[in-house]
Amino acid sequence: MPSLNPSAEQLEHFAEQMPAGEPILMLNLLRFNQQAAYPTESGHAPCSGREAYARYSRTALRKVREAGGDVQVAASAQVALIAPEQEEWDEMLLVRYPSPEAFLAMLADEEYRAATLHRSAALTDSRLVACSPRA
Repeated sequence: MPSLNPSAEQLEHFAEQMPAGEPILMLNLLRFNQQAAYPTESGHAPCSGREAYARYSRTALRKVREAGGDVQVAASAQVALIAPEQEEWDEMLLVRYPSPEAFLAMLADEEYRAATLHRSAALTDSRLVACSPRA
């Protein structure tokens, strides 16, 4: 079952479980659609999933930085050594935020929310794992 966007319940669980006011790392695993899956009524010209993700990233990266965060690692995924056979990823991002609150505030930002149309069209599946960095 593809996972593209967090549900209200998942966001609530995240807010309850992550230590408030402490830095977090968000591990993103991304699998792109060959062709972006925009809703018909969106009016967006056809493009690849990677191109649609680049559209999202232009806004998302700016919003990450405005929230006090930064991309720590961006890499192309090559081979899954330990994973279910059907679980393959195209890219991995590790993004640092100053706190869970900063991350949630970014998600609530109107401009960021509008850009998620491109993210949803770009991806066939994703994972987003909240981590606490060790000192």
